Amino acid sequence: MSNVRNFGAMGDGCNDDTDAIYHAIHQGDGVLYFPPGRYLISRTIELDLRTRGPVGIAGAAGTASLVMTGAGPALRLIGTHDGTGDPDTASDSVNRSERMPVVSDLEIVGTSPESDGIECVRTKQGLFRSLVIRNVRHGIHLVERNRNVLITHCHIYHNSGAGVFLDGVNLHQINIADSHISYNRLGGIRIERSEIRNLQITGNDIEYNNHASHDTDPEPTAEIYVDTTEPGSSVNEITIASNTIQATPSSGGSNIRILNEAQSGRKPGLWSITGNVIGNQQISVHLAGCHGMVISGNCIYSSEKQNMLIENSEQVLIGNNLFRRHTPSLGTGVRVENCSQINIQGCTFQDESETGQLSELPLLELIGSELVTITGCQLVDGVPEGVSVKDCSLVNIMGCTIADQRKVPLMQHAIAFRGQGKGNRVAGNIITGSSRQPVWVESTVELSQE
Repeated sequence: MSNVRNFGAMGDGCNDDTDAIYHAIHQGDGVLYFPPGRYLISRTIELDLRTRGPVGIAGAAGTASLVMTGAGPALRLIGTHDGTGDPDTASDSVNRSERMPVVSDLEIVGTSPESDGIECVRTKQGLFRSLVIRNVRHGIHLVERNRNVLITHCHIYHNSGAGVFLDGVNLHQINIADSHISYNRLGGIRIERSEIRNLQITGNDIEYNNHASHDTDPEPTAEIYVDTTEPGSSVNEITIASNTIQATPSSGGSNIRILNEAQSGRKPGLWSITGNVIGNQQISVHLAGCHGMVISGNCIYSSEKQNMLIENSEQVLIGNNLFRRHTPSLGTGVRVENCSQINIQGCTFQDESETGQLSELPLLELIGSELVTITGCQLVDGVPEGVSVKDCSLVNIMGCTIADQRKVPLMQHAIAFRGQGKGNRVAGNIITGSSRQPVWVESTVELSQE
């Protein structure tokens, strides 16, 4: 390995080691090794994989720090891969010299407001392992085109931009696993202006990614923030599983936010959000303009507005989730607006308050939607209603238990239909504790009851 100390680096936290590190890159053997120390750099360490690869950058079991004092990324990896994940699309030079650049066992710290951590351009099979990246702008920044990226066992922590930023990138096959991604002002994992396929987010702690710890004004963001409103962008074939995704409430904030508000291009779809603990934001899960989503087996708790807001979306399956209040000052509930083909089954909704939610919202709201099926759910202690339906058609509510267990019931109606609507049905439910008519229907709504 090319020990940077042998090429003149001091690692004393005082002297600028940029030139010595470049000396090691040009004269070394391809593995850039940082022994214990604090290595100051004033400009980006750029590695052209075509001419310098294969490349490995390693610290000594986390005892070395790379301190970026200037603007731009501390490390920039540049490749030439223009193909896909298909082996036949990679050139011989990419497979020989550019494959699997590795950065591991190192701390990267920024001291300039414009410092970044790692930037990747047209790389293939990049591996980022056992890193601490903190006090930079963007932690790991992926641009243009990348394939087969692994980010694992990292701490991406307290950065002014995004923790992992997929920024105008064409990227297929990326796994983000077993990492701590927290206190990043613009989101833990942020995707904008990109075409993404096969993204797996698994086994991470992703939390507090908003303005609160940065002394800046609130701005809309999320622990996982996906924006596909830019023409040509799309994010499909995604798994978010077995993570804790939590925060402090912030204006316009969510834990998971997936946006296609312009309804442009291919809508976000083929998503599975499963087995996570999600909560403590203004909106826990926010879907807008999505098509083909499964949200199952999650514990989704405590929100200022809703545990879940689904807008302008189709084919969404919401199954076996727990929606509950955990923080006394916050609330719970789900809102479905202007949607079609929504299936809600086996979920539990509970307010757990003797006085009702501060938001005064019911546990489940349906607005301007059609083809909604609600089966086998428990809705407990809703105020003013368990289920509120407005201007909806072809809503089927069956086999549910809707109850108010408070000493003094606050639930006025178990189910209320308002506005316009036809082809609605309520059947086989258990209803108890409503203070007024259990199922209340305006005369303009068509409803059959069994």
